[in-house]
Amino acid sequence: MIRLLAFLIVVFALGLGFAWLADRPGDMVVTFNGYQYQVSLMVAAVAVVAVVAAVMIVWWLIKSLWNSPYTISRYFRVRRRDRGYQALSTGMIAAGAGDGALARKKTKEAAKLIRSDQEPLIHLLEAQASLLEGDHEGARQKFESMLDDPEMRLLGLRGLYLEAERLGDRNAARHYAGRAAAVAPQLAWAAESTLEELTARGDWDGALKLVDAQKSTRQIERDAANRRRAVLLTAKAQSLADSDPAAARTAALEANRLQPDFAPAAVAAAAALFKQNDVRKGSKILEAAWKAEPHPEIAELYTHARPGDAVFDRLNRAKRLQEMKKNHAESSMTVARAALDAQDLSTARREAEAAIRMDRREGAYLLLADIEEAETGDQGKVRQLLSKAVRAPRDPAWVADGVVSERWAPVSPVTGRLDAFEWRAPMERLGQLIDSRDEPDAPVVAIEVPARPEKPVDVIDHAASGDEATGKDAESREDHVTPVTAAAFAAVPADAEAVEPAEELARLPDDPGVDPDDEAEKSPRRFRLF
Repeated sequence: MIRLLAFLIVVFALGLGFAWLADRPGDMVVTFNGYQYQVSLMVAAVAVVAVVAAVMIVWWLIKSLWNSPYTISRYFRVRRRDRGYQALSTGMIAAGAGDGALARKKTKEAAKLIRSDQEPLIHLLEAQASLLEGDHEGARQKFESMLDDPEMRLLGLRGLYLEAERLGDRNAARHYAGRAAAVAPQLAWAAESTLEELTARGDWDGALKLVDAQKSTRQIERDAANRRRAVLLTAKAQSLADSDPAAARTAALEANRLQPDFAPAAVAAAAALFKQNDVRKGSKILEAAWKAEPHPEIAELYTHARPGDAVFDRLNRAKRLQEMKKNHAESSMTVARAALDAQDLSTARREAEAAIRMDRREGAYLLLADIEEAETGDQGKVRQLLSKAVRAPRDPAWVADGVVSERWAPVSPVTGRLDAFEWRAPMERLGQLIDSRDEPDAPVVAIEVPARPEKPVDVIDHAASGDEATGKDAESREDHVTPVTAAAFAAVPADAEAVEPAEELARLPDDPGVDPDDEAEKSPRRFRLF
């Protein structure tokens, strides 16, 4: 556009000049070699312009002839390069589609038409073709050769990182990621792997700096960065709790400020404050976290904030937590534990039963079993509650990648991922068993056993044998158990007294069983099909 405007301006200026000369007539006399030439001023101007144009045309022709070899070679070179880029484009598409044969063919064609030092993508296409063909060793060599080229270094590190991940060599993968992060900290994959390496070494300060760099380069959002900082600061506070209480307190308070509802951060901050006898501020932190989401670690630390408190003082503090979060199973469990310690068994039983009504889980039944044993000592009821606890859903715990931990940890012990632990119920059991005593309306399904030929089985008359058995025979009969079969049922006389079958539950290895006296008091029940 600018060149077109300049051309129009020149033409317009020439037109104005000729018009100006046309309005002012005059003659121009030229004497040369004894001859005198007289022409009008207009003709002289036209002649001068024509001479200049002729000179320019002649110069262009001479220059074109002089540069014609270079122009011709450049034409063929550009044509060759276009063919090479076309082959490179086709090869990249084939590599993306998984066509290794076509990718290798186009790689060779592109390498012939384009110099590899001029186009780095040829190295990438060759490495991708090797990976598609299963030649991982050749691909690694190609990626290693890329490290010498500053333009290809990051690509080579990325390829070596992925190969190390494929082989399961996490140390090598983190090494390549660390080199890439040092050159280009904005790379997300390099920053994530380096973060895992730093957290695995316990370098919390280095991990915090990396998270700040990720936040400044907008790799992660502000909320995600604050969450990561809270996790790292909590881990730092836990590691410095014994060696440097002041630094631990500072880190824990900052973590709690970033994530007030993060239970580990609140517990770490409150524990650091309690060590410095700042019970009031620590209690406020725990109360705020409890209101957001009740957690047993918060309740445990809150009720034992002052080691010298009596059991009734701890019970009052537990009731204060319950007032902050009413109608919650964890609140009732907290009061029940404190009441059990204070030997207020009626309150403990009431709160434990309320917790079971709100959330039927293993810990509530175990707590109720402890209360039952402390109050009545009825081992039959205790075993019944323990049986219910075995079949109840498990209590929430810290779970990460299939690992269940009683304490929170900043990274997963399996994958090394940061902030992997979640507070939830472990998905270990396939499903909750149905307790017939808890579900009285469950349908009863009768199972009919088909009759089949059996060998004759003698029916043992326990009354008669009890009178006749003495000494060694009686002892052998007590140790011997006769299997009950369909034929045995068929052999029972018609006038025999009917006996209801007793319910038989599968006994766990650590279940001591039910006392015979307690078993006799239980009412007989029919079998249920679960």
